Amino acid sequence: MTFNDDSQLQGGKVRRRGRTTAIAGGGVGIAAVVVFLIAQFTGVDLSGLVDSGGVTQIQQAGDEASPVAECRTGRDANASIDCRMEGAAESLDAYWTSESRQLGITYSSPDFWLFDGSTDTACGTASAATGPFYCPPDRAIYLDTAFYDDLQAKYGASGGPLAQMYVVAHEWGHHVQQLQGTFADTDRSGTGASSGSVRVELQADCYAGAWVGDAANTTAANGQTFFEPITQAQIADALSAASAVGDDSIQRRSTGQVDPDSFTHGSSAQRQRWFERGYEQGATSCDTLTVPGSSL
Repeated sequence: MTFNDDSQLQGGKVRRRGRTTAIAGGGVGIAAVVVFLIAQFTGVDLSGLVDSGGVTQIQQAGDEASPVAECRTGRDANASIDCRMEGAAESLDAYWTSESRQLGITYSSPDFWLFDGSTDTACGTASAATGPFYCPPDRAIYLDTAFYDDLQAKYGASGGPLAQMYVVAHEWGHHVQQLQGTFADTDRSGTGASSGSVRVELQADCYAGAWVGDAANTTAANGQTFFEPITQAQIADALSAASAVGDDSIQRRSTGQVDPDSFTHGSSAQRQRWFERGYEQGATSCDTLTVPGSSL
């Protein structure tokens, strides 16, 4: 997805943290939360890191509130990954500010942190290995942009700007779910192809697709649209990313076998299907929580 060069970025939606240093112990409750949330996007099980003393956390050192620099136009967003994240955040914010009325929620923006290496959160430690995730207590998205290299090299996605922004839009979808009360109301303790955890993840994919479907119409502060019209090749990049992080795809690469009973995010086909549903029918079509399991 290509930004309109002339669209104006206001800045301030995305901040970057420096590399972290000092190590300290965390509590068992925090440990359980972070291990679960790490799995929200990557499917990586880090439960082995949790012991009676809690998961190890890394405390933040240095500047914790540095806005990403010199992101003023869509041209900047096309040239720089940090500015691309800023542009995506501003577009997502504009979309959900409008769409929230249809969902009956009072919208507020999430915090969005970029970091290098690792950083401390209310959900525990985020690192390059955990992948991007949304932390409900912080109401914040955390992302090490090095993950995008892994998305291609390790997960097999085709890459491209829309594949990168799909990741952000998925996590933004989790923020919308937090505002809806979905996290509080849904039992995500179980696993399986129609489990609550899978339903929550598929809805976030659908919300990401809904944003993409409207992105070329969403306008920046100067009245210009954020994006140029979206191409089918760009949609294919987003679908490639959704497929790459499907439970079956991850399991097949890591173990050579697929176990639907252990799914926490949904299969590649499910994640693509719900992204496409949102893209074609909008956010109000994203009812993954009450449909029969056979319809997921």
